[in-house]
Amino acid sequence: MTAQLYLNGVERSFDGFKAINGLSLHVTKGELRAIIGPNGAGKTTMMDIITGKTRPDKGEVFWNEKVDLTKTDEAGSARLGIGRKFQKPTVIESLSVEDNIALALKTDRSVFATLFARRTAAQEDRITELLELVRLVAERSRPAADLSHGQKQWLEIGMLLAQEPELLLVDEPAAGMTDDETMRTAELLRDLAGEHTVIVVEHDMEFVRALACKVTVLHQGRVLAEGSIDHVSANPEVVEVYLGR
Repeated sequence: MTAQLYLNGVERSFDGFKAINGLSLHVTKGELRAIIGPNGAGKTTMMDIITGKTRPDKGEVFWNEKVDLTKTDEAGSARLGIGRKFQKPTVIESLSVEDNIALALKTDRSVFATLFARRTAAQEDRITELLELVRLVAERSRPAADLSHGQKQWLEIGMLLAQEPELLLVDEPAAGMTDDETMRTAELLRDLAGEHTVIVVEHDMEFVRALACKVTVLHQGRVLAEGSIDHVSANPEVVEVYLGR
């Protein structure tokens, strides 16, 4: 199967430290993939390279077979349909839930135009569709500041989806969530896969198990193991460097 995202032999050093060291990763269109590994394994640098924030020293990074991401900056990767959600939610707390979604829609992006112009029926329908998807319809008129931590994470995922990305890079979405929110987030990300490609970087192993997807284990800037959660959990090297901590 053809890879939508293709990394081959990627290397990146910072002051002599190899954060990425011969990394090869292939993710197919519509796939849900979990990335795990100890601190310093290269997970954040990998996402920085995919999104054009950091350029690799060596290696290939291709998007949809023909676009060379090593020559693309962050704005360019966003235009290509690569969206990234950081660990800490960045919603605008003084605005309502639906206004946060409205601001993120692929339209006139100025705050004035979004908040004071009359929304079209299509925009209203799209906002409702996104709120239904991230389970926040009942909260649409509430200030974002009133949401729980988990709900803010879902709102930010909705805002990311409003940009209509093909690929979602999601960084530790389960951090700080209740058990119920964690399981609901796993369900949401499973639902998004297929229509979107979703890569999740996470430490919470119960959450990774709930994703029920292929898992890639990074260690020292390269792939240590790949497969189901049961497969990688049984790998002695994975146990030694990560699970056995």
